[in-house]
Amino acid sequence: MSQDGPMMPGLTRRAALALGGTLAAATGLRSLPWAGSSVAQAADGETEQHGISIFGELGLPSDFKSFDYVDPNAPKGGSISLQVNATGGNQNFDTFDTLNIYILRGNGAAGMGAIFDTLMTGSLDEPDALYGLVARTVRWSADRLTYRFVLRPEARFHDGSKLTAADVAFSLNLLKTKGHPVIRSTLRNLEAAEAEGDDVVMVRLNAAHSRELPLIVAGQPIFSKAFYTANSFEEPTLAPPLGSGAYTVGALEQGRHINFDRVKDYWAKDLPVNVGQNNFDTIRYEYFRERQIAFEAFKSGVFTFREDATSIIWAQGYDFPAAKDGRVKRETIPDQGPRGAQGWFLNTRRDKFKNPKIREALGLCFDFNWTNQNIMFGLYQRTWSYFQNTPMAATGKPGPDELALLDPLRDKLSPDVFEDAYMPPTSDGSGQDRALLARAFKMLQEAGCKRDGSILKLPDGQPFTIEFLDYSQALERHTAPFIKNLRLLGIEATFRLVDTAQFQSRTQTFDFDVVTRNNGASFTPGEGLRVVYGSDAAKTPGSLNLTGISDPIVDLLIDKALVAATRPELETICRSLDRVLRAGHYWVPMWNLPAHWLAYWDIYDRPKQPPKFDPGVLSTWWVDPAKAARVKLPG
Repeated sequence: MSQDGPMMPGLTRRAALALGGTLAAATGLRSLPWAGSSVAQAADGETEQHGISIFGELGLPSDFKSFDYVDPNAPKGGSISLQVNATGGNQNFDTFDTLNIYILRGNGAAGMGAIFDTLMTGSLDEPDALYGLVARTVRWSADRLTYRFVLRPEARFHDGSKLTAADVAFSLNLLKTKGHPVIRSTLRNLEAAEAEGDDVVMVRLNAAHSRELPLIVAGQPIFSKAFYTANSFEEPTLAPPLGSGAYTVGALEQGRHINFDRVKDYWAKDLPVNVGQNNFDTIRYEYFRERQIAFEAFKSGVFTFREDATSIIWAQGYDFPAAKDGRVKRETIPDQGPRGAQGWFLNTRRDKFKNPKIREALGLCFDFNWTNQNIMFGLYQRTWSYFQNTPMAATGKPGPDELALLDPLRDKLSPDVFEDAYMPPTSDGSGQDRALLARAFKMLQEAGCKRDGSILKLPDGQPFTIEFLDYSQALERHTAPFIKNLRLLGIEATFRLVDTAQFQSRTQTFDFDVVTRNNGASFTPGEGLRVVYGSDAAKTPGSLNLTGISDPIVDLLIDKALVAATRPELETICRSLDRVLRAGHYWVPMWNLPAHWLAYWDIYDRPKQPPKFDPGVLSTWWVDPAKAARVKLPG
């Protein structure tokens, strides 16, 4: 997930579910015997299982003891400190002023998902499967409209009070009505959530629900009904909420750092989904407004682990004493997961960006080859698909399966959709490719733009101006040569740096020309497609559809993707969607890194077998006391 420039939004598996990520719901899972339950027996026609996945692809049996990538005997203790490197909901990278990350208001603190348990939780070896946490099993009706989650009677909040089905139902209804807009959107087809006694929560979905909604429901944080009856859910606050997870909020200083302390008597510590995990006594997130200052803090031992995201630091920065003598280690770990879609996203709500020919012309002005070689040490690859590094990335002309979807829509689609999938052109690497710039200028003229002296004017006669909005200077040097080329065409382009609060406000209200974003991807895309590319999201303040894509064909393909019955069908639909989006030229794609760059003070140990889709640092690593004694961290 590392990207040159600001770290882009990304979520842990549990947080992704809580914020409507791209995991999906189950079909066709085998049933299990209902043994030793104090609740009603499963009815005829109901299916019961210890987990759920998109297409019935659970990798672990009901009696699994732990995930394959953990060390069941991992020791507990010690601490890890790190810089914020992923956000979701109302969080941002530079500061925090609230501990409630599940509403729109405020700047949420990092790591808050660790204090809340969920009905089920994911495996880092499987892209779309959940296994029982608070719920020990789930059963669903033959029509897959009713799900009953059977809770573990030992589930407890941190104050010792019992976690019941009433708390689960309360949480789901609260999030659906008052949660962050992204959460509300993903829960819109949740028809009802009701407690049937203390240990069964019934969830009823309407007929229009996507196949992943049961997993989204199972991944929501569970709040204490008593706590949020006595306290407001809708107001930002630094008062720690009552949770039930492996960690609780510890010491914090607003906007600077926050600690999470391991709950020693955590009720679920011995469950298979937790064995060998949550090994640190303390997890601490440090906040820095400047990336170089953060690196200096790491060098001095203020924090002990970082996933690097800046090529110049990775290539040249590790020449300090601790790195030379081995007290600081560096590793490059291959990234087997989807890369996501990082780029400069154009706000098509603005008239100047409504013409796709204009948007395509702007993309020709970015010279990736020059930028990669001269600024990023040749370490990156060009991004070209919204589904990079997955089977959903379209290549060449549409195949027969895609044409079956696209041909009936031919009169409503750009002819380009039926040609080779759009690829960003390869430049000559000079930084100022004259052929590409001439091609861009011709396209702008064809779109009605006219040159008036040194100024390019839009079809309405107004000067063509573009403001690149950002909250960090990290991408300024990457954007500068792009801006230079735009100015050669007569476009007055500027880089505007604002504070994080203003940046968040302006992006939430879509008050910008161009912003940088990495739209995360999944091997099993689902509700996240609607949140990022759907027409309803384009009209919803605070949504992730920053580009303002509002296309009925895109909506139609997303609707089909959400109910695809098989993985090959889903991949065909998403390849078709990829073609349509790329033909729309809504972004100027940037780059991706096919690896994780990890740097850490050499005080840690970890299992021999890593997870497939994540480095697993916070969940599976631990402190090695002997190493820590040798390293003797400064400060």
